[in-house]
Parts: sequence; C-alpha cells; structure tokens
Amino acid sequence: MAKIQIKLPAKIQAAFIKPRGTLRYRGFFGGRGSGKSFNVAKMLAIWGYAETLRILCTREFQNSIKESFHAELKAAIASEAFLENAYDVGVDFIRGKNGTEFLFKGLRNNTQSIKSLANIDICVIEEAEDISESAWEVLEPTIRAPKSEIWVIWNPKQRGSATDTRFRQNTPPRSCIVEINHSDNPFFPDVLDEQRKYQQKVLDPARYAWIWEGAYYEQSDAQVFAGKYAVREFTPQSDWNGAYFGLDFGFSQDPTAAIECYVADNCLWIYREAGGVGLELDDTAGCLKSIMPEIDKHIIRADSARPESISYLRRHGLPRIVAVEKGRGSVESGIEFIKTFEKIYVHPSCKQTLNELNLYSYKTDRLSGDVLPVLVDAFNHYLDALRYALEPLIKQASKPKRVDFRL
Repeated sequence: MAKIQIKLPAKIQAAFIKPRGTLRYRGFFGGRGSGKSFNVAKMLAIWGYAETLRILCTREFQNSIKESFHAELKAAIASEAFLENAYDVGVDFIRGKNGTEFLFKGLRNNTQSIKSLANIDICVIEEAEDISESAWEVLEPTIRAPKSEIWVIWNPKQRGSATDTRFRQNTPPRSCIVEINHSDNPFFPDVLDEQRKYQQKVLDPARYAWIWEGAYYEQSDAQVFAGKYAVREFTPQSDWNGAYFGLDFGFSQDPTAAIECYVADNCLWIYREAGGVGLELDDTAGCLKSIMPEIDKHIIRADSARPESISYLRRHGLPRIVAVEKGRGSVESGIEFIKTFEKIYVHPSCKQTLNELNLYSYKTDRLSGDVLPVLVDAFNHYLDALRYALEPLIKQASKPKRVDFRL
C-alpha cells in the first residue's frame, strides 16, 4: 500500500493523533495566520477520504455558499493530488467518490432544519466565537451518531462568551482544545508576515494582540467607535430616511465593500453589507443585487478613484451609480459626522462592518502610549463605503450656518 505524507503544523498533528470517536470535541482557537481553518479543512477531507462520512459545516450566518466553509475545503482538497482525485467539487457542493457528503448551513436561520438532520459524523463550526448559547443548546444534541465529533474553530474575542465559557473556562470531557497562532504555523506566508509587522507598528497593542496573538479583545481609547455601536436585529421602517448605498472598490487583497444604511431617531442603522476579496467587476452588480435587492433602483455613491469601474457598472446593472466628491480632510470629517449619531445599530448579519467598527483606530505613540489624532489606514473598507453612502448628509452638516444680524 502506498504511503502519503501530509505536512501539517505540529499542534494540528497532535490534535488528530487520537482516532475518530475517542474524542467528542476538537477545538482550535487563536489569531490570524495560524492556518487553523485551512488545516482543519484538510483533515476533514482526509478523514472523508479514509471512510464514508456525513459532515456538517456550519457557522452563525451563511447567506450564500461563498460565506461557508466551502472555500476552505476546496482549497484544502486542491492542495493534495490524491484528494483532488477523490472528490467532486462543484460551485455549491463537495462529494467524495466514496460517498462522503458535505453539508453547508448557517445556524441563525436554519435552526429547525439542523435539528432534523440525522447521522452527522462530524460537525465543524467555523467562526464559533459568535455562536450563542441557545444555538449551542440546539446543535450539540443534534450531533449524536455513533463516534460523532464536533470540531470548533474560533478567534477569541470576549472572555465569557458562550464558546469561550464552554471550551476554555469549562472544558468538557473528551476534548482536545488547542491554541494555535501564526508563530505555530511553519507555512505562515511572507505576505501575511509583512502585514503583521506593519500592524504591530501602527495598531495599539491590545488590538494587535487580539488580531494576531489570539488574545481577548480589550477595548482601548484608540478605538474610533468605542461605545458608539451596538448589534441589533431590525427591519427598516417606512418612515426612516434612506436607503443610502455606498460602494468601495477592492484592490489586490482589499475587499470590494458595499453598505445599505438608514437614518432614524438620530441613529444610524446599518442593515446590509455585500462584497468580498477577489470579487470581479463583472460579478459585482450581481453580487450586490443578490444581497441588496433594491440597490439598482437607488443612487449608489462609489469611490471616485475608479471612474472606469463606475462607468462599467452604470452600463451593467447599476444605472444610478455615481462618484463621490473626495477632498482633503474628507475621511476625518466623514468619521466625525458618523460619530455624531446617538447610536450606530448594526444588523448581526453585517459581520465585516462590525469587525471594522471594532478595529478601526487612531495611531498610538509607541513609547508613551498616547493616542494620536491620526487615523490608521486599515480596517476601513466597509467604513469607507459607509462614508460614501452618507456623503450628502455629511455635506449638509458641514455647510456653514447662516447668521442673521438684523435687529
């Protein structure tokens, strides 16, 4: 029998020494660049190659297959020739030629359908930091086939979150819970290390430690929107102002980012986001309209640095797209305007926007720790789209007030 050598980080290898069914939980937490999602996906594919399995891949929100674990699995399968030969990989499915089946579902909107699933051998939960206690209570008893396991992947954020409490503070029996960071990944790419070193210089230490070192996120004075936003389920009302749409174009590793928002009761309501890294211009209108069905009927304010892209989209599905007027100080004035709202409410499906609201920060002096009045040009793609969406309101607010000196 031929032997196949698989290269994995040592901590991943150690977590999979015990065969299927000897453990109930395998958990992997840590910061960016650890390779935990990719390598867990590879182990799923290998186990599904070795025996016929039914595997459920889930996360809190999944509006489309692009937001699922499908992409990680596809990349992991493509990384090994024997796996490529063993699987049929489609746009929205992955099936082993031996009968292994992968299912992709979001927890938030599919609770009842997940409860009805039977004979799940492995359930992998990606981005598990966001999973609520009520979702855990539904999910765990559903995964009850003989030798079934639950694999959990998360970047820690809040000490005492449902996932943190369950797996770090009160680790259940038959568990292997592993912390893995970029320093544990022998395949950590140079391009990510370059980004890490840059952010180590410009971000405040608490934020850097959360992103890259797997630390809990301790908010600091450098956070631009500290205390200004909250997560809330809502539906826009007919008497609200809006919808306002903004679009920031992606470049290289930066995502194309679109925002749909409203204004009511002196609050800003961020309802939908769309986009992603590597989104081709040809696919942009379709992607946006699939998530924001009315966007083509509204004015969309987009980054004026890409006039050719605006022209293309105006002729291909987004006829009312226009360029914003940008000038010196427009970023700072736009951010200050957003901060004037009494509260910013963000729909829980807008995960990238929430991430940026968390991470967008002022520079800090590395020696004194003083917060400087300079915005860090990072974690701001959806926030740029938000500024563009609100451009007419920002302009109106910045107009000088007329003073009547008549007696």
